[in-house]
Amino acid sequence: MQATKPTVGIFGLTGCAGDQLVILNCEDELLSLVDVVDIRDFLMAASGGDEFSTLDIAFVEGAVMTRRDEEKLQRIRRRAKALVAIGTCALQGGVPAMADGLDWPSAVRDVYGPEGDGFDALPARALHECVEVDFSLPGCPIEKHEFLGAVADLLNGNPPQLPTYAVCTECKMRECDCLLVDQGRFCHGPLTRAGCRARCPSYAVPCVGCRGPVPDPNLGSAMDVYTSKGWSPEEVVQRLRTFGPLPTPVPAGEAA
Repeated sequence: MQATKPTVGIFGLTGCAGDQLVILNCEDELLSLVDVVDIRDFLMAASGGDEFSTLDIAFVEGAVMTRRDEEKLQRIRRRAKALVAIGTCALQGGVPAMADGLDWPSAVRDVYGPEGDGFDALPARALHECVEVDFSLPGCPIEKHEFLGAVADLLNGNPPQLPTYAVCTECKMRECDCLLVDQGRFCHGPLTRAGCRARCPSYAVPCVGCRGPVPDPNLGSAMDVYTSKGWSPEEVVQRLRTFGPLPTPVPAGEAA
């Protein structure tokens, strides 16, 4: 008798849907994927999914930016035995989180005029600010190989394994010239979690930090390097907030 396959749902909140597109772009691997899991609900791939069944794993992308998002996320959480946040918006709020600290009603009104008062619009929140999140996959968008690896890990009862080092390490592995130290270009590599295989720096494009911060980033040392290249602490902090909040860097000269 064939064993029942684990049930999976893939969902999007407010965002660009790029993470779901990466999953669809797994192409040939999708055939192997549906051999081992039962995808019950994936609106981007097929309409008419099962919206009520219990899920072994739910993958959710996007930030919580409306009451409707929050209600949808809570429904997913009730259905799912394990919830995986995928993408920078889901993990940290992403680019929309740059609006943190603004007078939100006034900001909406400035953009949309008086009609904005009736919009279901809220400041961006990461999934973990609304529900319990079991695992996370960073990226803007996520990496195909990390998604497939995470599915394999979860099916084997293991937490997904992610790099705990910075993009700079991958740069060195690929023998790239350092865009920050050697060329004086602003690069987020020292503070950003690896896993992208230093894709941008390998094409001489500075890292913009889309994968979020490496665990326990050495902010003090990084600030010393940035300020030595001529950027003010205020400008550094602003640049580091592009894809979501980072811990506030310590002033230059106070690195541990």
